[in-house]
Amino acid sequence: MLLEWSEQSGGCCWRFYRWQPPTLSLGYFQVYEARLGHPASLGCPAVRRPSGGGAILHDRELTYSLVVPRSHRLAARRRLLYETVHNSLIEVLSGAGIRARLCGGPEWRGHAPEPFLCFQRRAAGDVLVGPVKIAGSAQRRTRGAVLQHGSVLLARSTAAPELDGLAEAAGTPIPREQLAGDWLDRLAERMALAWRQEPLSDGERDRAAVLARDKYGSDRWTRHRGRGEPGPPYPT
Repeated sequence: MLLEWSEQSGGCCWRFYRWQPPTLSLGYFQVYEARLGHPASLGCPAVRRPSGGGAILHDRELTYSLVVPRSHRLAARRRLLYETVHNSLIEVLSGAGIRARLCGGPEWRGHAPEPFLCFQRRAAGDVLVGPVKIAGSAQRRTRGAVLQHGSVLLARSTAAPELDGLAEAAGTPIPREQLAGDWLDRLAERMALAWRQEPLSDGERDRAAVLARDKYGSDRWTRHRGRGEPGPPYPT
């Protein structure tokens, strides 16, 4: 819905959010049955993202979304938006005494399928602390705007015990609220924006409810979209 808003208004929007209960989000192209191979998350509900990549267990993390119009200078190249957001996170972590870096490129080789979980994969632009991936993002681009969303893994979850988070990799936890506030300040500097809080209008809430009911809450979207089957006429 915010992607549509950015297309129509030409505005930028940043949103932090949390998941309750812990939830597994599948990448757009993942087959639903692949989740059966990850026993630790079988008790969690599953949804499907509109962007690609591996599955993410949303639990002890900070999740964000950003929309910018295609006319914005940061929307010109995929890597530019990724690196602007991720470098600002690296700077915030540096201020907290944590050394992080961008991943230089993919680290998965061979003909075997990639790992099921996104945070077991490595792609150019991911944020690493030592060998541990603590943040990654994905994009969806339309003719009028760009959506980028991602997660910062704050600590290990019992539903994904194979993944270390920032607390384990750096040896010190960072409160979610502190990280969010510092990150917003740094992003404002990098993007030359002044943030202001603005609630959704009644019309926007109604549109979000329609999308949730008719598209993203649909069993066909969640269970069959990854097969490449032509689904029903979802609202865009």
